[in-house]
Amino acid sequence: MTKRKIFNDPVYGFLYFPYEILYELIDHPYFQRLRRISQLGLTQYVYPGALHTRFHHALGAVHLMLKSIDTLRIKGIEISEEEAEAVCIAILLHDIGHGPFSHALEHKLINAHHEDLSIHFMEALNHEMDGKLSLGIEIFKDKYPRRFLHQLVSSQLDMDRLDYLTRDSFYTGVAEGVIGYDRIIKMLNVINDQIVVEEKGIYSIEKFLMSRRIMYWQVYLHKTVISAEQMLIRFIEQIKLRIGDEPCLKSIPPYLLQIIDSEDFTINNPEHLKRFSRIDDFDIFFLLKSCVESTDFVLQYLSKSLINRKLFHIITSTSPFNSDDVNSIRHKTESLLNVDKLRAEALILDGSESNLDYNSSHNEIKILKKNGDIVSFLKYSDLKVNTDRDILYYLCYPKYIFV
Repeated sequence: MTKRKIFNDPVYGFLYFPYEILYELIDHPYFQRLRRISQLGLTQYVYPGALHTRFHHALGAVHLMLKSIDTLRIKGIEISEEEAEAVCIAILLHDIGHGPFSHALEHKLINAHHEDLSIHFMEALNHEMDGKLSLGIEIFKDKYPRRFLHQLVSSQLDMDRLDYLTRDSFYTGVAEGVIGYDRIIKMLNVINDQIVVEEKGIYSIEKFLMSRRIMYWQVYLHKTVISAEQMLIRFIEQIKLRIGDEPCLKSIPPYLLQIIDSEDFTINNPEHLKRFSRIDDFDIFFLLKSCVESTDFVLQYLSKSLINRKLFHIITSTSPFNSDDVNSIRHKTESLLNVDKLRAEALILDGSESNLDYNSSHNEIKILKKNGDIVSFLKYSDLKVNTDRDILYYLCYPKYIFV
């Protein structure tokens, strides 16, 4: 009996996938977990509509992958059914390793990149499915000879980026982030085993890069989002320091507080992967709610602040804050909250965030000119694209007192 279904997606409309194995993967508990992993962390605290999940994003990325395969086949690029199925598997599972709140808690619960965890999940699923994912894993790892397939999954112009910009701008309502994903896909081609964009698609690529820059600074690195997510990170750090001696943590499920190292994730030791797969956004909210009555001042303050959206004040700068600025704020925090130096320091968050608009040294976007020449985007376009990493320094501290 076929498992094929139609998904009604608010961004693209009805989605249908031609490969039954995709539905088998979607039905697996590891993938269903993505329904409980928010795509944009705590961005909902700024953009209330940003409640979509990694589940939505993965389905959308497969939809765009199928459109790109159709486009390339029409242009004479041979892609076998086995390759098409495998590249769809790779894009479907590319984010399966994300932990709670996606990038917000990256490396905080487990010191591992989500892509490495995605590979662990893929290998475990491949073991369950008798090797049916092997080619998809090869493509994901960029070990398959036809490397343009990997570029469709991971590059500066991949189906991941095309979907998340389209989807995130839709759910946040940020119109400046809208891109012409359909036009871009129609302009794709393959020359010498690399993805290229036909010359007449140049303006769509320029709009894509401008939209991505705007989305980073207006949404992903919005200063209030930074404040909320840094508060959550500090909360998790404080939780780890108090495992075993804080009464409010005694009712927490054991799997949530057990420390797992990235080296523990192997097929020979599947229990760690299963334990990680149980953790999602709901668990973190449960932790927050459990600590509202904590006897520890810092845990209680952070949990109440996050639950009730009483976020820290944040100031930003293009250069690091000096120690005098930080000490001055610490002294004010001690006085305002009537706490000692140690607790005040735990409530002051400083650091930096960065973004690279375009990487000119790796996997550049290539333009196919009408005369057959292939040139880099930077040499062809008149658009002034920033190829240096922008760094934003931040300093967050309390501005509310709970009675």
